[in-house]
Amino acid sequence: MAGNKQLDLVHQNAIHVEMIRKEQRYQKLHTEFSINPHRKLHILADKPMSKQATEVITENSNFIDAFHEGRQEPTKKYKTPQTESQEVGWISTPLIPSNRSDSRLNFNRISSDVTKHQESALQRGIK
Repeated sequence: MAGNKQLDLVHQNAIHVEMIRKEQRYQKLHTEFSINPHRKLHILADKPMSKQATEVITENSNFIDAFHEGRQEPTKKYKTPQTESQEVGWISTPLIPSNRSDSRLNFNRISSDVTKHQESALQRGIK
């Protein structure tokens, strides 16, 4: 029977007031503007035939630091990968140190009898 009852205006108004109070409790007013350091910044140049003098912009070290921080590669920005696609190649240091004298992992060019014969034939102009 509770589902069949229609709410009167007093109950509807009480629900509406409660909903507004909840919204205002979590509402936050942002009055300070800052540039997102994780997005690219596109600066547009003035028109080439403009007669207005270019503005002299004073350097802001906080802005420059935020700009450079936003342009870093993800491994320097974050401690762990943020997405699954970043997990591939996140740790780019080799698992074992490289040893150039180890013939199991390095396949350098080696001259054999066949390659020496072909090389001398090419120098003489014989095919």
